[in-house]
Amino acid sequence: MDGKTKEIIRKNLIDEKSRLEKELASFTQKDANITDNYKSDFPSFGESEDENAAEVAEYSDRLSLEHALEIQLRDLNKALANLDSGKYGLCSYCGEPIEEKRLIARPTSSSCVACKKKLTGEN
Repeated sequence: MDGKTKEIIRKNLIDEKSRLEKELASFTQKDANITDNYKSDFPSFGESEDENAAEVAEYSDRLSLEHALEIQLRDLNKALANLDSGKYGLCSYCGEPIEEKRLIARPTSSSCVACKKKLTGEN
């Protein structure tokens, strides 16, 4: 993979990181004790039974979304670290280069197509 392609991928990763952090900030607080961890805010709709039930449902949805966004952010940060260390684009299972088309389509990929198929039982 040439340097220009890597820089395009880096820019896309940084842009996506910014988007994820903004989305997380809209309903969470950054955890001061754990790196890259966030805490969902518990909503307050009122004191009636219906409002309390809605609060719990909303909080549950927020926790699920928070978890999914944290995973995406973790994968993104790992891809950026691999770019910095020179390990980007190498399969974490077989050590072979990941196809450039795959990395362009999914820049956080950490495995080649062959290893991914083995892991998911698609062979």
